[in-house]
Amino acid sequence: MNETQILGLVAGSCTTVAFLPQVVKTWKSRSAKDLSLGMFSFFCFGVLLWLVYGIMVKDIPVIAANMVTLMLASTLLFFKLRFKE
Repeated sequence: MNETQILGLVAGSCTTVAFLPQVVKTWKSRSAKDLSLGMFSFFCFGVLLWLVYGIMVKDIPVIAANMVTLMLASTLLFFKLRFKE
């Protein structure tokens, strides 16, 4: 693994882990009223496209970061649909 890939993995980890507090907060409060359905829908679609791109170019940091980000963001999208006020 070279320095560029390490940088990509660290950057991807930081932006991915940033979703974790929101997922935990939404799960605990059972409320997603302040989350934008439109924003998370477009965001999940964009992350899915980044994941496909990463797979196509065989870029491990892009694949790893976007796979986990898609799972976390999709969880928030699910909560938004599930915890309707």
